[in-house]
Formats: sequence, C-alpha cells, structure tokens
Amino acid sequence: MPAAQEALLRRMYEVFATDERDAFVPHCLAPDVDWPNMLDGGRLHGREAVRAYWARQFAAGHPLVRLEGLRPDELAGAVVLTVRLGVRDTSGEGWAGETVEHVYRFGEDGLVVRMDVREGSGSESGSYGG
Repeated sequence: MPAAQEALLRRMYEVFATDERDAFVPHCLAPDVDWPNMLDGGRLHGREAVRAYWARQFAAGHPLVRLEGLRPDELAGAVVLTVRLGVRDTSGEGWAGETVEHVYRFGEDGLVVRMDVREGSGSESGSYGG
C-alpha cells in the first residue's frame, strides 16, 4: 500500500472528530467522491454532500471512530480499515460501539473517490458509518 494513502487515511481519522474536519475535506476527498449514507440509505456524491452528512451526524450526537487496523486489498484495488464505531450523546455519555470495515478507493490524484462500509469480523449487526 502506498505510504501516501496510509498517511492520508490516518490523518483523516485523526481530524474526523475535530474542528479541522471541514478544512481537511479537499485534501482527502475527490470533488465527486462517492460516499455511503448510513443515516438514510443510498449514496452521497460530492464533497459538499459529505460535509452536510457529517454535520448531521454531529448534530445528532458525537460520532466516535477509532482506527484499529489498516490493510491493502490488492484484489479490489482498495485499502481496508478496521474501525471501532461508537456514539457519544449530547450529554457526553456513552461509548457503545461495533467493529466494521471502511473500504477506500483512490483516484489517480491520490484522493478518496469511494468509501464503503461493511461488517467487520466479529461485529454486531447493523452499521453506522463516518
């Protein structure tokens, strides 16, 4: 796996829950990124749609995402991250999470062009994605 892809993904997960999140979007997501809408179903297209989606997530509660593993999937031409998901509600309570896989595909410019969420090994049923 290219070091630049690994570094970009690690940085993306570091800034997801911070005020840097919106400013970092152009540095990690392609303008026409294809992203899963885990709240409503379907797919989101474009940076602005992903920004608005994340804003909705943070308005409902504080999503928590902890990177637990990272591996290449040469067969699919992707990078697979094992992540622990949780939600801290507005009172600041709670970490009730599950483990899922976030699958990233990159464009020639090194930016994420598609993200998918799939159940991880040993995860509980259901999904919540960043």
